[in-house]
Amino acid sequence: MDADTAPREADARAVDTLAVHAGREDLAGLGLHAPPIDLSTTYPSYDSRGEAARIDAFAATGEAPEGPPVYGRLGNPTVARFESALAALEGTEAAVAFASGMAALSAVLLAQHAAGHRHVVAVRPLYGCSDHLLTAGLLGTEVTWTDPEGVADAVRPDTALVMVESPANPTLAEVDLSALAAACGTAPLLVDNTFATPVLQRPALSGARMVLHSATKYLGGHGDVLGGVVACDEAFARRLRQIRFATGGVLHPLAGYLLLRGLATLPVRVRAASATAAALAARLAADPRVLRVHYPKVGGAMVAFETLTDPHEVIARVRLITPAVSLGSVDTLIQHPASISHRIVPEDDRRSSGVSERLLRMSVGLEDIEDLWSDLDRALGDVPPTPVASRPAVAEEARFARV
Repeated sequence: MDADTAPREADARAVDTLAVHAGREDLAGLGLHAPPIDLSTTYPSYDSRGEAARIDAFAATGEAPEGPPVYGRLGNPTVARFESALAALEGTEAAVAFASGMAALSAVLLAQHAAGHRHVVAVRPLYGCSDHLLTAGLLGTEVTWTDPEGVADAVRPDTALVMVESPANPTLAEVDLSALAAACGTAPLLVDNTFATPVLQRPALSGARMVLHSATKYLGGHGDVLGGVVACDEAFARRLRQIRFATGGVLHPLAGYLLLRGLATLPVRVRAASATAAALAARLAADPRVLRVHYPKVGGAMVAFETLTDPHEVIARVRLITPAVSLGSVDTLIQHPASISHRIVPEDDRRSSGVSERLLRMSVGLEDIEDLWSDLDRALGDVPPTPVASRPAVAEEARFARV
């Protein structure tokens, strides 16, 4: 469902308007136009009894202390602006920001573990490090991997959450989020919405209880800031704030400022890059050097494609496109997931979830499409000498797989 036509429960304004104004509502009253950056780590207080009461309240409930800030690990005004804006964009009551996307996911798991829930149901593929965090048991998590159809049978009374990424990293596979939320029963659904962003989908409006972002990607949008954020209800946000305070995975105020600034142009960037990505996906699908193209129905700026030429040679030959991990920046990036972003996932699990050795993942930026195509065309090299008839069979409708 397009975010602009979906019912808006938390805020009736359009996504484009929220992106510009959310988190900034008080600026005019302060006599400001640009949001301020508060870099303080600590704050003076001459009322130690009052401070004690506020600390006690936070320790008991996780509710952000009212009044002046206390200490940077407890909260920061600049970061709070970004959190407020992201919650408005995702249509949730609250959002809690962290130093990275993995810090955000770790906090979710720790919060659920503290409540006695360690079992996670997860759908592959996920971002490689998310997969590793669950599989390696680094936080004591017990994971059941399944496909979307098997979620209902995999959920147990002690299931902490069901986790899915849609569109998925790196295959861009999609899940019917409303159907999945229904299959979860009482278990909360966590959706990694990094690829789609709230511009293209708002999982909370489809029943997700938690929405995860690697804010490093599209929310920041310029490849110059690390961050993560969980959008959720206020009750769970309070638990996340307590975990963040105890573990210290806080977002730096300057990063919070850059992320808030990034949100202002998020709809424009996502739509422009998505238009180019869709056009490139169509060209790649018609190219005899490409076996299969994956591009999601929801759209977006990510394209995955499997090459008949050597994918490592493609990586080596690009010049305008940058061969690098990460995604969501204004410039186009390409990488080989089986070698880098998903290398940490066991080989059999990679293959079974569609991460083949021929797969390349491209994050399309804001460059001119003809310049990008010229670079890709040269990087793909010559048409393989293998006759078309002897190539792996691919159904015509699957060749351009809008998954």
